[in-house]
Amino acid sequence: MNMLQVSVWRGAASGGYRAYDVPREESQSVLDVVTYIQRSIDPTLAYRFACRVGMCGACAMTVNGVARWTCRTHVAKVAKGNAIQIAPLANLPVVKDLVTDMREFFDKWARARGQFAPRSTRKDDFARVASGSPERVAANAGIECIGCAVCYASCDVVSWNPDYLGPAALNRAWTLVNDVRDGARGERLAAVAGDAGCHACHTHLSCSERCPKNITPTASIAGLKRAVALAAWKGEL
Repeated sequence: MNMLQVSVWRGAASGGYRAYDVPREESQSVLDVVTYIQRSIDPTLAYRFACRVGMCGACAMTVNGVARWTCRTHVAKVAKGNAIQIAPLANLPVVKDLVTDMREFFDKWARARGQFAPRSTRKDDFARVASGSPERVAANAGIECIGCAVCYASCDVVSWNPDYLGPAALNRAWTLVNDVRDGARGERLAAVAGDAGCHACHTHLSCSERCPKNITPTASIAGLKRAVALAAWKGEL
């Protein structure tokens, strides 16, 4: 039987890689490999997954140095010969093995004012949003983000500046800036205008290249830069 040599990160931040031999199968995903190790070789291996079909993003890990959804990553496309290396997502604290602490990632969504703030109440009529308006088109381009943190783990700026809000939080802010139903545009622009906000982006495009949903956070961040500059010029910030 053809065997796959798998190197898996074990432990917390001060851990190390451990080698496993896993049978190689047709149409085998990286998540299949991790599951085999946990179920058949070492039940103490910790990892996170949920849907297995690319809907939730919970299984995101670093595979051969690149952040990916492991459920949709086929071994045949990423293995170097018969070898593969699997690690937790970068730029996030490691809880154990392949599990990271996502709190700071979602805390930055909150800092970027990523919550919808309605300008109407339940007593008002339904808002009517023109589907072809420039604002709706801009929001639609980034609205499918599911918070998997692949872009965050791929971002060099986050590595250099841990305070940087990151691509996902800024992309979320951009979708809300363009939502005509939202009533917190000014506060949101102020939240993303600081040193750790949109202007910290160096436009390396790693987030856009690796987003499994084909979102382009770089474009969203560029839109925020323009919106912040215009608001500052108008004296609104």
